[in-house]
Amino acid sequence: MSKRLRSSEVCADCSGPDPSWASVNRGTFICDECCSVHRSLGRHVSQVRHLKHAPWPPTLLQMVETLYNNGANSIWEHSLLDPASVMSGRRKANPQDKVHPNKAEFIRAKYQMLAFVHRLPCRDDDSVTAKDLSKQLHSSVRTGNLETCLRLLSLGAQANFFHPEKGNTPLHVASKAGQILQAELLAVYGADPGTQDSSGKTPVDYARQGGHHELAERLVEIQYELTDRLAFYLCGRKPDHKNGQHFIIPQMADSSLDLSELAKAAKKKLQSLSNHLFEELAMDVYDEVDRRETDAVWLATQNHSTLVTETTVVPFLPVNPEYSSTRNQGRQKLARFNAHEFATLVIDILSDAKRRQQGSPLSGSKDNVELILKTISNQHSVESQDNDQPDYDSVASDEDTDLEPTASKANRQKSLDSDLSDGPVTVQEFMEVKNALVASEAKIQQLMKLLGKDAN
Repeated sequence: MSKRLRSSEVCADCSGPDPSWASVNRGTFICDECCSVHRSLGRHVSQVRHLKHAPWPPTLLQMVETLYNNGANSIWEHSLLDPASVMSGRRKANPQDKVHPNKAEFIRAKYQMLAFVHRLPCRDDDSVTAKDLSKQLHSSVRTGNLETCLRLLSLGAQANFFHPEKGNTPLHVASKAGQILQAELLAVYGADPGTQDSSGKTPVDYARQGGHHELAERLVEIQYELTDRLAFYLCGRKPDHKNGQHFIIPQMADSSLDLSELAKAAKKKLQSLSNHLFEELAMDVYDEVDRRETDAVWLATQNHSTLVTETTVVPFLPVNPEYSSTRNQGRQKLARFNAHEFATLVIDILSDAKRRQQGSPLSGSKDNVELILKTISNQHSVESQDNDQPDYDSVASDEDTDLEPTASKANRQKSLDSDLSDGPVTVQEFMEVKNALVASEAKIQQLMKLLGKDAN
């Protein structure tokens, strides 16, 4: 949880007072209006988190505060600091500007197009430049100078770069030096705590070896961040990593009732995915969890603000240009899942993640990710008595979107048993869920029969 912000802190994008959000990967604090634009960019551009109403690992918050206080914003606005920019009419947004188009255009130029970031002299081989930057990052993380490392990352240095001569990654170096804030920054940019160096040791090993116990524990948390976030979303609990518990698998009140053939088919396809494709799907579901939770916090903190309009709602995951169109379509379809369907998918992913860590994964085809999403989307379509599958561009329809308000989330959590150690749900809760599932199953069977007749 954040400490109280000092009154001197202003929004990095428009200089408005009292920013209440942070862009974690940019190291900046932003106001509500600018946050509404950040959210529409997607997590691949800006990872936003509320400073007071979202859970924060203490060292992650400390990392963002350190970057903000040390002028990280100048990295993203480098060319605007040049007096020539003022003469040419280029300027940053101000609090009086309208969100659309003024602030939105500036923020997109600043973070999406990196229009104001300092550019290195062009070289014939860009890969050489990236390698040089990564080697500089490798050396810099042993110090506490976060903004230097962020600047290198902004220019293209790779957080998970394996140094061919040193035989390790920047995270190995930071862990050995006990630089916990550098480790946080590297992890935000994709560094893997489970990567082995040429000696077979992980960053966690080096942190423990150096007596940096807080760092070692945090690296383990980062290693399981994806599955921890999914479990916490469903049941409000995280595994006890210190005592060797690395997974919590919530269960429906009576999972034996969820016997539809479509659900079985989806689970089977999930299990057949290769590790790489399974990780992609899990990351997409993680992003959808983040979208739903962030939307819930954002809407709850606006209190009927004029910001709550169609232009500031994020009804589905924004397009990531680095992903294929098929994957982007699948990501957007996740927004159509109601609470029960989405919880079922999350539980299946958690279960299979645990299975894959403990045993050998099955191999699968590249098309299976889309088949899984199509299977569950078809189930959603049958249950809602809507046989028209939405086109890619129509997925953003508000009536197909589940923004997970607080009340809805509370009802969903009520129907979940957060692992066996918490004991069974009450008889009343069990009967409520059982009756709802039985009725839903009966409706599905009836509709399937009707669809079969129509097909004949």
